[in-house]
Amino acid sequence: MGPSFGRGVMTNHIVDLKNTDCALIMGSNAAENHPISMRWLLKARETRGAKIIHVDPRFTRTSARSDIYCPMRSGTDIAFLGGMIKYIIDNELYHKDYVVHYTNASFLVKEEFGFEDGLFTGYDAEKRKYDVSSWDYQVDEAGLPLTDPTLQDPRCVFQLMKKHYERYDIDTVCKITGTPKNKYLEVLNTYCATGAPDKTGNIMYAMGITQHTVGSQNVRSFAMVQLLLGNMGRPGGGVNALRGENNVQGATDMALLFHIIPGYIDSPMNTAANKDLLSFIRAQTPGAAKLPFTNLEEFRALVKAGFPNSGFKINTSKWVISLLKAWWGKAATADNDFGYHYLPKRDGNKNYSHIALFEAMHRGEIDGLFVNGTNPVVGGPNANKEQEALTKLKWMVSVDLWLNETADYWTYQGWERTVKNPNVPTYTPADIQTEVFFLPAAAVYEKEGTAAQTGRWVQFRWKGADPVGESKADLWIYNELGKRVKKLYAGSTKPQDEPIVNLDWNYDDENGHDDIMKVALELCGYNVADGKPVEGFAKLSDDGSTACGCWVYCGAMTYKDGKIIYKTQNRDNKDNSKTGLGLFSNWAWAWPMNRRIVYNRCSVQPDGMTPWPGDADRQLIRWDPTIPADPKKPEALGSWVGDDVPDFLKPTSPDKPAFTGPFIMRPELKGCLFAPKSAMKDGPFPEHYEPWESPTENIMNKQNLNPATKVWEPDKQGTSDKYPIIGTTYRVVEHWQTGALTRNLPWLAELMPDMMVELSEQLAKERGIKNGHKVIISTTRGDIEAVACVTKRFKPFIVNGKTVHEIGLLWHYGFKGYATGDPANRLTPHIGDANTMIPEYKAWLCDIRRA
Repeated sequence: MGPSFGRGVMTNHIVDLKNTDCALIMGSNAAENHPISMRWLLKARETRGAKIIHVDPRFTRTSARSDIYCPMRSGTDIAFLGGMIKYIIDNELYHKDYVVHYTNASFLVKEEFGFEDGLFTGYDAEKRKYDVSSWDYQVDEAGLPLTDPTLQDPRCVFQLMKKHYERYDIDTVCKITGTPKNKYLEVLNTYCATGAPDKTGNIMYAMGITQHTVGSQNVRSFAMVQLLLGNMGRPGGGVNALRGENNVQGATDMALLFHIIPGYIDSPMNTAANKDLLSFIRAQTPGAAKLPFTNLEEFRALVKAGFPNSGFKINTSKWVISLLKAWWGKAATADNDFGYHYLPKRDGNKNYSHIALFEAMHRGEIDGLFVNGTNPVVGGPNANKEQEALTKLKWMVSVDLWLNETADYWTYQGWERTVKNPNVPTYTPADIQTEVFFLPAAAVYEKEGTAAQTGRWVQFRWKGADPVGESKADLWIYNELGKRVKKLYAGSTKPQDEPIVNLDWNYDDENGHDDIMKVALELCGYNVADGKPVEGFAKLSDDGSTACGCWVYCGAMTYKDGKIIYKTQNRDNKDNSKTGLGLFSNWAWAWPMNRRIVYNRCSVQPDGMTPWPGDADRQLIRWDPTIPADPKKPEALGSWVGDDVPDFLKPTSPDKPAFTGPFIMRPELKGCLFAPKSAMKDGPFPEHYEPWESPTENIMNKQNLNPATKVWEPDKQGTSDKYPIIGTTYRVVEHWQTGALTRNLPWLAELMPDMMVELSEQLAKERGIKNGHKVIISTTRGDIEAVACVTKRFKPFIVNGKTVHEIGLLWHYGFKGYATGDPANRLTPHIGDANTMIPEYKAWLCDIRRA
């Protein structure tokens, strides 16, 4: 594990787990790391007879609470899930009405699209990149996709998917994954039964799924399984990312990731497609690329008329311009593209991910670094290199509760022992010229503000205690920094300084102290004329009359009885759902628009009024033709009503009040079994590739590694002849993230005092290792020392006829605090997912020996 990289959201929410008939947990030890989730799963078992399935390389506390434990080799999730897709199709277990009406299964794909020997069409081997132009639909003269609702046309998505996964038979899957065949069949039979209309199943995952070179496609595989089984948008269903830390979801919402701006909008690049505001809106709005407009007025007219293949993202111009208005206020006008030229533009040829950042730092290309609430010396991949990269900086600012390993990296005396590479210099503190500044931060209980939890519930937290010593809240730190930077640029007439000079930085109260409610108002959106909240993102405008820092949060504030109400402070703990689904819609606020289950249009049949057979209690919304959409116009079309906030677009005509386009953020309004064009960089269907370091060749196709993955250090690849053991990392309940918080608390340090490695009894016998021995774990990137924990929790895998061992390491340790030890991430490689660049922490090769 390591830095917090975005990895999706929960489509449902934690309490909703009680509504499931079957839970499939992969890549997560939920019982230990997300214990509240297990509370609700156990409730589902108690009240509904739900089954819990746990798929994991290691038997954990989650396995102990599950009905089925199924072992699987790290890095083979797509093989496992691809076999499930084949099993669902071959045995006609898919929810046919759902698949036909709510997914793109019937869409016809271009004749040019194909797949052979592990490569999709359009691959450029020199650039390790795909031309995705063939990954698209056949369309009619109006640009609408051609379809075959019978699902029989060989070019329809359903048939192409069926053909793609023909190779994923049970025996082949088990050879790859090392999963016992009887266990795999038990999982298939149990989970695939949720394709019945009166059943739902949910999938839960964490970083054991995402931290791979195919991490994004792992999650795509989940989505495909759930779409086939009809489990999206329904209580007890969904694809649910279990966030590993408080407010990781909120950080992602606020554009923690390098390729987006707040609200999950692509950040502009310095290309012709993003040269001005109109070009950017054209590029960001699905279906707009070929539309004839030359200014915003013409674009608004087209939006009002409604053009095809756009979905709800037809409103992108409103989100972008409201964001610009929030940031640059009066300086953002129609005459200057609302300050679009102030917005920084990414270099399209550069990679801005965590790994690339440290690679550039290591080359001496970066002078300074802010490190806020993270600890890459412990949590970053290839941590030896990342620690050395810090020595190339001129200055570094660390904002944290303690002097963690990154803040104090320059004092470390163990360089010679840990850096086992003759080409890497060793250091003493005197050798390191980086000037380090430490800003003491306030703990979570010492400041107020909101946190977005894993189920998208945004909850306000009031301050419980005053900060210790000189510690300050993050808001104070960044507010002061912003004010002082603006002061340095005050009066400048240089054009390049305008983005700072004109920045609308006004977060102080009347006494000059930071005011968190001012930040919240900007974030949630307000009308420029009177400063009152915008009541929902549908009311945002692209004419400069509204400002909003993050459109998905719009609607979290309202104006009532002369004052602003912040809905994140709501604390009504009564379940408001008529059928006891546990929505708790008046507790806090969920984005978007307080919708607790997204895509909830799927909880009712295509007619909009009839629940799925035998499942009336889980119908979230329905179409009521007797309630006019506009009370002032009785003749207006009917309305969507129900327990949850309906997720829908406006009906297009009286004869189509309940259209079948529930996935409104997609231009085709359907859930995508086939990912068209640029949705994914490494293929429209997930395909099994081995991890960069693997104990076996890929027997599914001729490509060992995901062909679109960027390889930073090809000379650092470990091979199975020298490093025959799979290594993976995970956490324990006694420690938190990189351990700065917990290893500085004596009682937690005493509970888990040592860096530990778990290994099977069989491997321990082979290597002469006993419980408690000190051992050395080695990779091409370095060695670490740990205490051996010989356990039955790991067992050897039989992979393609060969015995393969896997070991697990805790990633919480470093050289600071009461409990110290070597960081596990000194072993993990600098290689990441082809789409998100999330590092491959979960599957790499190593060896182990007695110390």
